[in-house]
Order: sequence, then C-alpha cells, then structure tokens
Amino acid sequence: MVNAKGQRLVAFGKYAGVAGMVNILHGLGLRLLALGHHTPFMFIGPSHNYRNSGMARQAIRDAGYEIALGMMPKSIGPLTFIFTGTGNVSQGAQEVFQELPHEYVEPEHLSKVAQHGATNKLYACIIKPEDNLLRKEDGGFDLDEYFQQPQKYASNFGQKWAQLSSVIVNGIYWAPDSPRLITIPDAKNLMHPQETPWIPSSPGCPKLPHRLLAICDISADPGGSIEFVKDCTSIDHPFCLYDANSNEYTESFRGKGVLMCSIDNMPAQIPREATDFFGSLTLPHVDDMLLSDATTPFEEYQASPSVRNAVIASNGKLTPNFEYISTLRENFRSKHRAIAAAMKSTSKVLALGAGFVSAPVIDYLSRDPNVSITVASQYKCEADRLADRFNNTVSVLLDAERNREDLEHMIKNHDLVISLLPYSMHPDIAKLCIKHHTNMVTASYTSPAIMQLNQSAIDADVTIMNEVGVDPGIDHMLAMECFDEVKEHGGTITSFVSYCGGLPSPEFSANPVRYKFSWSPRGVLLNTVAEARYLMDGEIVEIPAGGALLESTTPQDFLPGFNLEGFPNRDSIPYGKDYGIGKAKTLLRGTLRYKGFSNAVIGLIKLGLIDTNPHSSLHEQGPDITWKHFICELLGKQPDILIDSLKDIVFNKVGRVHSRLDCIEGLGLFEEDVIDKKGTPLDTLSNYMAKRLAIGPGETDLIIMRHDIGIQKPDRTEETRHVDLVVYGDADGYTAMAKTVGLPTGIAAKMILEGEIQAKGMLRPFSPEIYRPMLSRLKQEGIVAREHTTHH
Repeated sequence: MVNAKGQRLVAFGKYAGVAGMVNILHGLGLRLLALGHHTPFMFIGPSHNYRNSGMARQAIRDAGYEIALGMMPKSIGPLTFIFTGTGNVSQGAQEVFQELPHEYVEPEHLSKVAQHGATNKLYACIIKPEDNLLRKEDGGFDLDEYFQQPQKYASNFGQKWAQLSSVIVNGIYWAPDSPRLITIPDAKNLMHPQETPWIPSSPGCPKLPHRLLAICDISADPGGSIEFVKDCTSIDHPFCLYDANSNEYTESFRGKGVLMCSIDNMPAQIPREATDFFGSLTLPHVDDMLLSDATTPFEEYQASPSVRNAVIASNGKLTPNFEYISTLRENFRSKHRAIAAAMKSTSKVLALGAGFVSAPVIDYLSRDPNVSITVASQYKCEADRLADRFNNTVSVLLDAERNREDLEHMIKNHDLVISLLPYSMHPDIAKLCIKHHTNMVTASYTSPAIMQLNQSAIDADVTIMNEVGVDPGIDHMLAMECFDEVKEHGGTITSFVSYCGGLPSPEFSANPVRYKFSWSPRGVLLNTVAEARYLMDGEIVEIPAGGALLESTTPQDFLPGFNLEGFPNRDSIPYGKDYGIGKAKTLLRGTLRYKGFSNAVIGLIKLGLIDTNPHSSLHEQGPDITWKHFICELLGKQPDILIDSLKDIVFNKVGRVHSRLDCIEGLGLFEEDVIDKKGTPLDTLSNYMAKRLAIGPGETDLIIMRHDIGIQKPDRTEETRHVDLVVYGDADGYTAMAKTVGLPTGIAAKMILEGEIQAKGMLRPFSPEIYRPMLSRLKQEGIVAREHTTHH
C-alpha cells in the first residue's frame, strides 16, 4: 500500500530496524567482553527483555551517557556504524542509534574517522546505492538502470566501505541478480588484523583482532547481500560468530570471527508496540477495505487509490496492477527451483588420476557428505581402492589421453575437476573445463600453454586454480604471508632465497643416490638436466641445460641435523614480479637433496642415462637387453667385455670420480638383469629406479622447506626472516609428499565449491583471501611452519 509518491503507507519495517538495532548493541557488548573489554554496551539487553521500545531506548541512553563521559576503553578505538539503505528498516535502526552520542559523517570521511575519531561518541554513515554500486562497463551509475538491469553493476562495498566499519546494519532488499554487498572472499580480508599504531593497548586492554566486529542483517536473506549468511538466527539464539578463514559458524561470543545477527522475525520481539504501530497505520484504510466485494467486478470497487491499487487479486484473478506476477512466476520459477536444488544437492567432483597423491585429496573432500567424488583412472584397481576406502566416492575406468569423448562427457557432468595427471595434459583438460563451464584445480606449475587460456576462462566465468601443492604451492603461501606482512608495516623485501625438497627419512637414505621415490622419478631426473636462472646480488646467473645445474650445488646447513645440499630450480627471476618484490637484489628458488645426490647423478648424466631421445635398443618391441649390455652400447663397446675393463671405461667417462662409479655399480647397472624397456634412456631408468628405490613398507619420507627473506624496515634497519617447514610421512599412512600435495589441493577444491574462491581465470595462491585460510586449514591437518629472525 503506497501513496502517490510510491512511499509505503503500512509496513513493519521500522520495528524490524528498532529491534535489530537494540539486539546488535546488546550483542556488541557481549562480543567486546569476550575480547577483553568491559563497555557500557554491557548494560543493554536484547529487545524482547523490554516491555516496549521506550524502555530499551532508556537503557541505550544510559549507556550513551557513560560513553559521553569517556568510559569506553581507548584500546577499542573509534567505533563506526554503517547503515545500508534509507528505507523504513534503516530509519528505525537509526532512531535507536541516535539515542547514543553520535556524529554522522560522509562516506569519504570514514578513513579519517578510523584514524582520528574520538571514543566519547559513535560515528554513523549511510551508504547509498550511488556510494557502492558501479557499472561494470565504465564505472558509472544510474539508479533507474540499476533497478531494471542490476546484473550490469558491481558493488565495492566489501572492499571500500566495510573495512572502515565496526558494525554494519544491513536493511536493503536483495534480488538474485543484484551484486552482493559482502562476498565470502571479501570477508576473509575484512577479518584480517589491521595495523593501527595510533590506538593504545596494554595488558588487560588488548587491541581488537580486526576492525569489523558485528553485522546485523535485518534483511535476513540467507545467501543474499551478505553472502556468508547461510541461515537466519532466531530470537532464542540470536547470535553466532562467523570465522571467514574456516568459513564456519559457531554459537559463541568467544573466538575468531565477526558477530552475526540475522533474525527473520525482528518485530516479534516488540510484539505489542509493533502491532499497535501496524494497526495505527492500517486503521485509516479499514473503511475502504470493507467496501471490497468479490461478487462485483473489480472496476466497480470505489476505494481510495492507495487501497484500490494495493489489491492483488479479485474475483479469482490478478488485478491489472499485478498481472505482471504471472509473467514473473514463469520467468523465475525454474530459476528458483534450480537455486533451491543447488542449495540441497551435492557438489560433484571429478578427480583425474588415482596415483600417489590422490588419497589425501579424496580423504579431505569426502569428509563432507555433500560432496560426491568420481575417481577416474586408466588403472581401475587403483581407482577401486580409493572408492572402497572413502565415503561418497565411486571409481571409473578412463584413459584421459586416448578417450577424449568420455573425458569431455565426465567433465560436463561435474562441478569441479581435479587434475592429478601429468602437467602436459592440463591445457587440454582446461580447454574442456572452459568449454563446459566447469572449475578446475591442479597442483602443477602453470605453463605458457595453460596461461594462454586465461582470458577464455575469465570469459567463461571459470576458476582454474594452479600450483596448490607443496612446491609449487605451500612455498608460495608461506612466502606471500611474510611479504604481505612486511609490506603492511612499511618494509621492503631485499632478498628471497628458498629451497624445498622431498626426501626419504634419514634412516632410509642409505642408497647410491641418497634418494627414494614416493612417485614417478622422471620429473626428479629430468630436472637435473634442466636450465636455471636466478638473481644474485643484482646479477643474473644463467645455467645452461644438459647437466651443468648439478655443478652449482652448494651445502645447505640451515638445519644442522640434516646433511643437505641444494641447487637452483628453473627460472627464479619472474617471481620478483609474481610475488611483488621487484626491488629484491637476490631471487633464488632451489631444490634440496642429501649430500652426495648431485655427485651421483652427474655420473648418470655423463654416462648418457638421462637422455630424453629414443634409443633403438630400448624400443618396447625390440629384443631383450641387459643393463650391462646397454651400458656397453652407450660406450661403444662389445657386450662381452670384461666387467673390470667396463668399470675402468665408465670410471673415465664419469670424470674419474670413485663415488660416481660406486653409484652406477650400486644401482645394479653392471648386472645382467633384463631391462624393462621404455623407449628412452630417461624413461627406462625412471621406471627401473621407481621400483628399485621406492619407499617400501614401513619406510617414511619427509618434506623440508626453507625461506630466507631479507627485509629492510622503514627505519632502514635490516633483518632476515627464516621460515622452516618440515613434514614427516606416516609409516602406515600417507607419505609427506602425498600429504603436502594432496591436502592443499583438496582444500583449494573445497574453497571453490563453497564460494570462498570466486576469482576467474588462471589463479595461483598469491592473494591473502586464498593463502590465509589455506594455511589455517593446513595447520589443522598438522602442516605447520616455524619462523625465527636474525637481526643485522
């Protein structure tokens, strides 16, 4: 029922705002107490404790009197209340707020309030549509266009205004196509500690964990303008804490997160007054309502325009003003059903590959009964083992490389694909995911081929998360966590040296190459003949391919209990730009091994065993050949040569280094064992070593990672931050490599499924809203880094 100006004449909205404001002030007092602060808000009760709003207002005035006297703890800093909308809900909430000492400010002044505001009053700001809505195309705003085509607009509320608020009171209507005020990724940034050196603190008076303390969502629209509001709260249980890092709710005032109040029947807390108010607004129109007669044509109804125009149906059909409802029903019925079905249905995940790291991925995802997993592998027995072991999991036989039609069909029918296949297959899989609008996760490095698909993924509204294993993956997250923290304090990164390696536990490392494999050796061996580039003291160092890499190996004694060495890994220089540390004079990312590895593998390289070119003697359909015979062929000698003579020739070939000869002999490469041929020396040796040097039953591995980060502080003093990560495998469980690759992959997949990662295109875990929750959840899984600092 509206007047000639379109303003509502009869509505409960005002008392929803009144009750909501009283509730959030009550909750704010309890939340601040849990954070260590006794405030005047403690004397404000919930709305239903008061006979009427007048009594509630008096309690609020009493609290305001103490605030005006300066009885708010200085360690809280200035408090800012942001109101969204200007309708009845917002006006009712503001009427209650105005009982407190307050000052209204314009949005552009909020940042100054955060730094220089007083604590003997509260600050308020009204955010209107034109303050937070931007046309996606050009940044403009037109209110009429927004109401007609809201999908053309985006909101900057979560990034621009919410971070400056202490309490958000939301009373706006949200339609399905409208932009959200605060998304789940926004929340992760809002709940990160802010640097506020101007706010005093002391033992017993701690600083707040983050500026945003509470949200009162009076609109009570789950999954609406405040995306992470999953369910409404109730009068009996009005509050909960939302922890953005874990994306979970707890019914408590103590712990991490922001206090939420989203009661969907707010006016019922002040029932008599709300009823009287509604009745007083309705009473002047009752006489016109009584004139209604459903037995006569609607055109003969002689009521006032405000009443006549509010009649929705008469004589069994919609009135002219509301005939649009039929069309609206047809347009939205299927959409609403789809949304409802999506909220109730399970998310479908397709895991391609059932190898070493698959089990932790499936383990993590299958904990949620709302996630169903299909494991597709060319080795059905491996997929079956996973399906038998974990809930909500089925297995499918699929050769993803040869059977593209079946692969495409499966991708089309899943919500997310996790590719645990060789990295060379990822671009083709990504193309199919983009084609069918299916999100994707992989632990592998991004390649030029996959980065070329970035814009296509963005245009298709598809998220493809890359590099969420251990290296790459956890190394990125730990580095970015340090870099961002240093930058927030005004510091500069002057150097970054990082080493990481997967190794057998020391007690299982006694073999010719000081190494064992928990997955395919091919990548490990191929990396030893790769080229590398890095920056050292401002100078670019380039190492050519072919084996020179291992000649640059250096001892690494940062953990004295381990006997380690390291050598550069790939091209480190682009990470200056990728990490946002372009001023660093040293950039080096390297690989860790036990001492002796490099020297042993140099012998294999010199002998020609790490060669990717096909060799006729190793053709899978060719005649049998022994290792001794093949070594003779590599050296151009007859296979009947005396073994001692062969060893002398090999000794000279590998640089007359006894340990290298010992390695070749220790690996059994002088034996008369028949080779399982795989076409090339590299693939044949990889296959052989995968069996001979596999981590056996009861044996364990470990991951060692080290970041040395040079830092210059704003006062020009310098220090080095050391970040260590050591993860051991379990003798009867997962290897360290499987855990540190599989778990972050599973975590990233779950975050995409739950809307915690919403960015589109080719992503890596470089942004805080991604790496912070991932590191937090890895910590819950027992994967925790340690830090210490050396001051210079």
